[in-house]
Amino acid sequence: MLPFRFAKDYLLYRLRSFKLHGVHSPFIFKLYHQVIQHDGTYYTYNEVEELRQNLLQDARVLQVTDFGAGPIGGNKKERSVKEIARTSAKPVKYGQLLYRLVNHFQPEVIFDLGTSLGITTAYMAEARKMAKFYTFEGCPAIAAVARENLKQLGLRHVQLVQGNLDDTLPAQVKKVEKLDFVFFDGNHRYEPTMRYFNTCLAKHHEYSVFVIDDIYWSAEMKKAWQEIKQHPKVLQTVDLFFVGLVFFRTSQPKEHFTLYF
Repeated sequence: MLPFRFAKDYLLYRLRSFKLHGVHSPFIFKLYHQVIQHDGTYYTYNEVEELRQNLLQDARVLQVTDFGAGPIGGNKKERSVKEIARTSAKPVKYGQLLYRLVNHFQPEVIFDLGTSLGITTAYMAEARKMAKFYTFEGCPAIAAVARENLKQLGLRHVQLVQGNLDDTLPAQVKKVEKLDFVFFDGNHRYEPTMRYFNTCLAKHHEYSVFVIDDIYWSAEMKKAWQEIKQHPKVLQTVDLFFVGLVFFRTSQPKEHFTLYF
C-alpha cells in the first residue's frame, strides 16, 4: 500500500502520466514497450526473491551505522536483518525493473550507490555478469551481510566498496574511465544527492543511464529531481514516480516524460 504521505504526489503523477500510445520518441517508445512494461519473467527473479524471503526471516541484530544524516561518525543503533529487509530493500517491482534496464542496456561499468543487504544489487548484477560492478555501503555490519548474500548467489564480479559514500564515491570515480549505469540510492537529501550526481557526471557519456531512487521521497528529493531534469547535460528523463531515469542522448531532443508504471 502506498504510504499516505505520497498520496498527493502520486495523484498528480497519475494525472500527468500516460501509457504507450502517448509516447512519440522512438527511443522512449521502445524502452517503455520492451523494458519498463515488460511483464514476462526471468529465472533470476526467483533466485533473488528467495534470498529476500530468507532475509525477512533473519532475526540477527546488527549494530547499524547510518551516514545519511547526523554526526560525522554516523548514527548508530541496533536493527534486525529482517527489519532492514522489510523497510530498506526496493520492492519486487522496482528491483525487477532495474534488472531489465541493466539487461537491456548491457553496461560495462555499473555503480550501485547503496548496497544495503544486496537485494537490489543482486538484481542488477545478475543482469550483467561481465560488467565491472561497484556497489557502495557505509555500514560495516550491513556490508558483511551483503557480502554473504552476493557470495551465496555467485556474484563474484561485484566489488563492495565499504565506507562513507562522501569519501568512497569520489575516490572510485577517479579509478574508472567511464560510467555506463549508475543507481543513486545512497542518501535521500538534496545536497548529497546533487553532489553524488555531479561527481558521477564527470564520467558520463552519451549512452550512460542514471537511475535516481525515491524522487518524491521528500521536498529535498523533489527539488533534486527538478534540478537534475534542468541540468544542461541531461537531455531526456522518465518519471516513474518511485524512480527517475536520466539519459544524455544528443541524437534525441530534450524531453521529459511521465509514464505510468
